[in-house]
Amino acid sequence: MGTPGETVDHTDRSALAVFRVFLGLGLTSFGGPIAHLGYFRTAFVERRGWLSDRAYADLVALCQFMPGPASSQVGMAIGLMRAGYAGALAAWVGFTLPSALALVLFAYGLEALDPQSAWLHGLKIVAVAVVAQALLGMARSLCPDRERATLAVAATALALTVAGVPGQLAAIALGAVVGLVVLGRQGDEAQTGDGLAVAVSRRTGALALALFAVTLAGLPLLAGLIDSRSLAYIDSFFRAGALVFGGGHVVLPLLQAEVVDPGWVGAADFLAGYGAAQAVPGPLFTFAAFLGAVMVAPPSGAVGAALCLVAVFLPSAFLVIGLLPFWRDLSRNAAARRALMGINAAVVGLLAAALYDPVVTSAIRGGQDLALALAAFAALAWWRVPPWAVVAGTAAAGIALAAIA
Repeated sequence: MGTPGETVDHTDRSALAVFRVFLGLGLTSFGGPIAHLGYFRTAFVERRGWLSDRAYADLVALCQFMPGPASSQVGMAIGLMRAGYAGALAAWVGFTLPSALALVLFAYGLEALDPQSAWLHGLKIVAVAVVAQALLGMARSLCPDRERATLAVAATALALTVAGVPGQLAAIALGAVVGLVVLGRQGDEAQTGDGLAVAVSRRTGALALALFAVTLAGLPLLAGLIDSRSLAYIDSFFRAGALVFGGGHVVLPLLQAEVVDPGWVGAADFLAGYGAAQAVPGPLFTFAAFLGAVMVAPPSGAVGAALCLVAVFLPSAFLVIGLLPFWRDLSRNAAARRALMGINAAVVGLLAAALYDPVVTSAIRGGQDLALALAAFAALAWWRVPPWAVVAGTAAAGIALAAIA
């Protein structure tokens, strides 16, 4: 899928050609990461033949294996395989820019609005429905047996008991350990990893993985030594982007712990922005641009948005480049697959904890709010109403309820 009326030379392997195609996808790809992967298959396997079905399936498997936003990582990898490192950058910019700009504009408009306005409260309510739907879908696919369901419940309890980043890291670690020890037979089925034409050498891949590890470990130390708000933002958003296993919605609890708990962003603005992020196409991770724009202390605005957006996607770039040349061996490692299965079950628990706090506790004030949230959930989960329409409808319903009250 591309921009309406788009004409593309399918033999053109330039970064500009990659950018044009991904810009079209960034303007039209509504529906979340699973829908994005469907759009990508249509665009690059069926319409343009940039890669085979087998290679695309292997690419999706790789990007679901690593932390971060799977659809954006698949896009980066396709750009990398098509036009080198410039192609990876072009794919990311094209796919990310439309929704990031929309959310930054929303952030600027938010400053002029009453934070207690009825339609903003409607955006907070729609966040309840969106997170509940994501939680239900993830629980079905990632916790299909009693062992993983129990692990998810334990992770929820841990995240609610130990607040903030420490509780979330402990839950992820618990998932990895339980996966290695308990989930033996479930992790035996191997992926092949044989369909990809790897565009990166093992030496370059190892360097990218080393940069990822050094940055993840070194940023907190630098932020502790240097009194810089910009460095603190980069540290927090890089860490969130590096630890998001299980899908884009899982970024919610991680970013909430990073920006709401220390008082960088108000809880009301956080949920309003998260609700607005459901109404725009492209990756959910562009929510980081909104948060950077509404920071209570500088850098904020456009500068803060750019800083936080780059920081949250940078781990994905390191990991795509780093793991591509090693995917064949990694996909056959049963221990790695078992650990990932445990981590994925644990992140279901993290999302459940976030659904309670801050989503429900901040958005639901009474029976009318709960009824509206349930209606929005039904529209998303059972009637398959597009997310942007549910967002608009819930915001309008919030205004109507306020008028009646």
